Amino acid sequence: MAENEKCCCHKTKERSEQEFKDLIHRLNRIEGQIRGIKGMVEADAYCPDILIQVSAVNAALNSFNKVLLVNHIKTCVTQDIRDGKEETVDELVDVLKRLMK
Repeated sequence: MAENEKCCCHKTKERSEQEFKDLIHRLNRIEGQIRGIKGMVEADAYCPDILIQVSAVNAALNSFNKVLLVNHIKTCVTQDIRDGKEETVDELVDVLKRLMK
């Protein structure tokens, strides 16, 4: 990987310490919920009980998406538009289409 590359994506974003902590905290909580669901399946828990927990994970993921999207619009999209990179709006529209499936 090149020195400035952080992932396989064509772009990266530097996040504030607070934003980073918030996102990681949310992901850790979701990860714990997933492990809990796995444990419920392994313990032969009642299907509706598992479904309720899956619904809670879906809600947590949706909340994570909303926070990440708001941060993206307020930082990356806004700055790119200021810099004349209008293609960022098309990228945002594509992302929104994928999120709304």
